[in-house]
Amino acid sequence: MTNVTTAGRDAEPVDEPAPVSRPDWRDTLRAAADLALLGIVTTIAAIPIVTTGAALATASTAIHRWTVDGSWPSLGDLLRGFWRALLPGAVATLAGLAAFALLGGNLVLISAGVVPGGAVMLVGTLLLIAVTAGLAGTVVVQVGRQDGTGWRAATLTAWGFAQHRPLVVLAAAGVVSLAALLAGLAMPLLAPILLGYTLFGLHTALRRLASG
Repeated sequence: MTNVTTAGRDAEPVDEPAPVSRPDWRDTLRAAADLALLGIVTTIAAIPIVTTGAALATASTAIHRWTVDGSWPSLGDLLRGFWRALLPGAVATLAGLAAFALLGGNLVLISAGVVPGGAVMLVGTLLLIAVTAGLAGTVVVQVGRQDGTGWRAATLTAWGFAQHRPLVVLAAAGVVSLAALLAGLAMPLLAPILLGYTLFGLHTALRRLASG
């Protein structure tokens, strides 16, 4: 019997995985500065109120491209996207303001004792506001993934998450609520800076949960 061995044969070359490059502290600092600047610019663009939807859609699109492509869109692309998102964003802004005005009005009436229910109704209304904010944050992320357009489709997608994957909306509610708490505790002037971080947190959390 003849034993055939392969010990003497040349080993096949094995492709080794390329080393993963990790950002150093300068990259982290640059990213933090970019997000802070994005939040400030978005806040300024939203000052007329009716432009809030377009400002959020443009900022969300910028963060989506940055997280996917690794680079920010050009200023020209951002301006064109903002202009394109003005009208649908205004409609979305009015709808959002109406919803939060209704919830906020109920909160004021409950706090003043006009509406019965006491602490239970107060806590329930606060939770409802947080969930609504999470749903709105999910819509903004979806709009960013759709190049700043398609508010209706984004709303339907967010509503689908609320029905079938509520953890996604609850995570978004947590991100928005934490940002609001930090802005209230620290300083209202920090709210524009926190806006950029909040949008980034929403994109990151929803990407992980929605793909899981």
